[in-house]
Amino acid sequence: MELVTEDNITDLAASRWGTAHDPRTAQLLEALVRHLHAFAREVRLTEAEWMAAIQWLNATGRISDDRREEFILASDVLGLSMLVVQMNNRLDPEATPATVLGPFHIEDSPERGYGGDMSDGLPGTPLYVHGTVRDLDGKAVGGALLDVWQADTDGMYEAQVVTDEARLRAKYHSREDGGYCVRTVAPLGYAIPMDGPVGELIHRTDISHFRPAHVHFLITADGYEPLITHLFREGTDHLDSDVVFGVKEQLVVAFQEREPGPTPDGGTSDVPFVVAEYDFVLQPAERG
Repeated sequence: MELVTEDNITDLAASRWGTAHDPRTAQLLEALVRHLHAFAREVRLTEAEWMAAIQWLNATGRISDDRREEFILASDVLGLSMLVVQMNNRLDPEATPATVLGPFHIEDSPERGYGGDMSDGLPGTPLYVHGTVRDLDGKAVGGALLDVWQADTDGMYEAQVVTDEARLRAKYHSREDGGYCVRTVAPLGYAIPMDGPVGELIHRTDISHFRPAHVHFLITADGYEPLITHLFREGTDHLDSDVVFGVKEQLVVAFQEREPGPTPDGGTSDVPFVVAEYDFVLQPAERG
């Protein structure tokens, strides 16, 4: 019988979890055990600190539901989400970069036509985001699905407010020539939710808890790699201190202010509006 000691506990635990029936699961669990133990040894983790961590995880689970993903938020602010994105999206330099999904994406958004308004009368400066979806060779990608969502001018997503209707989210399709047009309101920068376990941790640091103004896109098309990305407003605050590390230079876009008049969807506006033009470049899917 081999008795457990501080010196052998890691090897014993890793060996046990390495018996997982699926090889990849065994690899993940054995590595997890070794890295957790290495962390505890490096910082000489106390029992009180260990219990505090358990309680923090419990609180994170309690506040999470189908509308609030506090664990995703934790992953985002720790930089893990962007690390995973970058390791798993080694795209061609000409392709549009990927970034984090974030905790507020909601499935089954309503369909909107070209230039359809997903703001539904919410306050804010009208914004038209338009351009094309194309591939690395410049070929138009027609029929691409653009799932779009954003926060309101108070920095709140639908998942954070009480509503029975879709709010600042919609799905659009690119035309045969690759063209797309989204009508919404200009986003503002905002603070991530600070009323939960993640916020409690951030309050103990000098970390900025703000995100720069942006609009989320999830783009899918047959034969191409899915793309999860943002478009950030050029010149907005917090571009260099995004709390979730999501900003990339290629995703920073000029928002051009326009006087009342013709709009990119072929209509007209009676009030001043803003236009952002951006071409999404998709990478062909790898053939399995």
